[in-house]
Amino acid sequence: MYIGRFAPSPTGELHFGSLLAALASFLDARSHNGHWLLRIDDIDPPREILGASQSIINTLTAFGLKWDGDIIFQSTRSTLYQSTLEQLKAQQLSYPCNCSRKQIIKRTLSNKYDRHCLDKPPADITNCAWRFKNTMQNFSWTDTLLGKQSIQKENSIDFVLKRSDKLWAYQLAVAVDDAAMGITHIVRGSDLLEEASKQHALIKALGLPEITFSHIPLAKNNAGQKLSKQNLAPALSKANINETLFQALQLLGQRPQQHFSLSDKKDLLHQAIINWNPLAIPLEYLNPPTQN
Repeated sequence: MYIGRFAPSPTGELHFGSLLAALASFLDARSHNGHWLLRIDDIDPPREILGASQSIINTLTAFGLKWDGDIIFQSTRSTLYQSTLEQLKAQQLSYPCNCSRKQIIKRTLSNKYDRHCLDKPPADITNCAWRFKNTMQNFSWTDTLLGKQSIQKENSIDFVLKRSDKLWAYQLAVAVDDAAMGITHIVRGSDLLEEASKQHALIKALGLPEITFSHIPLAKNNAGQKLSKQNLAPALSKANINETLFQALQLLGQRPQQHFSLSDKKDLLHQAIINWNPLAIPLEYLNPPTQN
């Protein structure tokens, strides 16, 4: 069975770019008669905005994007992440690292990690991060929208699994939770394309089921920047929800019938599910509409 998910971080309210990702994920799952799950990726408390989780839930509900089952919160799953890290340690696929970003840049003149602590293990690992030891010479996988993706070992990085401040890194938490939730397909923004390669590496190392990835292009503002919380993208307005959904479908390359923009959102989404065509998604988005 197809099982998809939407997994926002509660670092702010959903914006139009978030809606495109959520809508594409929702429609892909429903068009396959699959389940669509909701997970709140709240593993970075310093960046979390108070009330953002509930705001995200309320906005998805208002737009008619109803999920299946209970909402998963990553903040409750640290025990599972720790047991996975211990498994990787036992497989000698994780090692401690006490390098700061400043030290890495000074040594390499870049942000690319040079395996310093793999070659010279730190004497005291109390305040160390834990990194994944990549053992693959090269790695290829296929994105359903963007085609074949290849990563050579010299271009890969032994990424962090657990940070030195004891917080869990995105890659480990996501790979573990996707497997635990039985996720088979992920549809999300192309800003996470590089992360997919890391997730594939972890999935292979842990012997987890493979996942099919589809990365949609990003919505951009008038300055050519992707819509994001960092770029102060405005929160989705709950006024004129049908019109906003209609515009989102158009930007996703779909062809919703105009009269549905004036009808119940359930009818609009039902039509969108029936006619969903991911291959119609354009390579680049037009600028999204101005929010009222």
